[in-house]
Amino acid sequence: MAKTVLVLLGTKKGVFILESDESRRSWALSGPFCETWPIQHAIGDPATGAIYAGGGSEWFGPAVWKSLDRGRTWTHSRAGLTYESGVAPIKTVWSLALHDRSLYVGVEPAGLFRSEDAGATFEHLDGLQKNPTRPEWSPGGAGLILHSIVVDRADARQIWVGISAAGVFHSADGGASWEPRNSGTRCDFLPEDQRYPVFGQCVHSLVQAPGSPRLYQQNHCGMYRSDDGGRVWESIEAGLPSSFGFPAATHPRDPDMLYLVPLNGDSKGRYMPDAQTAVWRTRSGGESWQAMREGLPQDGAFFGVLRQALATDSLDKAGVYFGTSSGSVFASRDEGETWSCIAQHLPVISSVETLVLDEATGAS
Repeated sequence: MAKTVLVLLGTKKGVFILESDESRRSWALSGPFCETWPIQHAIGDPATGAIYAGGGSEWFGPAVWKSLDRGRTWTHSRAGLTYESGVAPIKTVWSLALHDRSLYVGVEPAGLFRSEDAGATFEHLDGLQKNPTRPEWSPGGAGLILHSIVVDRADARQIWVGISAAGVFHSADGGASWEPRNSGTRCDFLPEDQRYPVFGQCVHSLVQAPGSPRLYQQNHCGMYRSDDGGRVWESIEAGLPSSFGFPAATHPRDPDMLYLVPLNGDSKGRYMPDAQTAVWRTRSGGESWQAMREGLPQDGAFFGVLRQALATDSLDKAGVYFGTSSGSVFASRDEGETWSCIAQHLPVISSVETLVLDEATGAS
């Protein structure tokens, strides 16, 4: 049955959508949507075909946008997206995640919300705010943001979040209570005798391997894997050109395959190492790495890739996509072996996600 592939782009000036058939040889661009609001993250619901986009600013306030017709029309809501009186107000929505009928929302200042009515209203899961470590959390360079949400595919009570710069936290009861899970991840920016604290790590991205409890984490200070739900993290950065980067994306079916886009360092410009573009792939859970470069710019690549701007699709030969701080989108139809530029001159790209739709039903 024919399929349509959508690449959903959250940008500093709204959502853009790239559309192709399953050959993924040519792409049509539409947008900007969401009234050109700053959008941090846009995702698609594989069950319904709905598209959600989270963003806002101190001027607009936070909101989650929704489209049921591939971006032609949109509604948005902020009902319930607020903290209690006396707490610093929410500036923006930073991250979205879907699990069955639940839509999870991460915000700045760091907190977690959930919608059970497809984004019409939101409930604050206030266990994070009640965590005893909360008064000591410090913001990262982008603020105190909850940017990664992982809900276990088999058990919705198991939730992990990544917070800059507080670290990884885990809930075993659907968000009612939380504990830090950062053992083994270091803080190179702290004095040597304090580099492995219980919390305070600057996690950049957190993803779960398919069909597995394994987690991968790109950190400000290294790349890590955990095979026990984040209780212990193991460094897997050996063989990479840098210990610093933002995004991570898993293969849709292979738990040992992971994609990264390392940058040249946190204080050296945060661009491609040697200004040569590469996506790094492991087929061994991080035991070894390979630079995938064919078709990517190998001269003058002084751009970065932000923490949510790398994704894979679900087709049999998985596609891989990333967006840059200079507004270009690169795509691979063959799991990273070869690449082409499918869009350019867009605003700064904050996020890249995919949605594969079955043409008969409009859903994947």
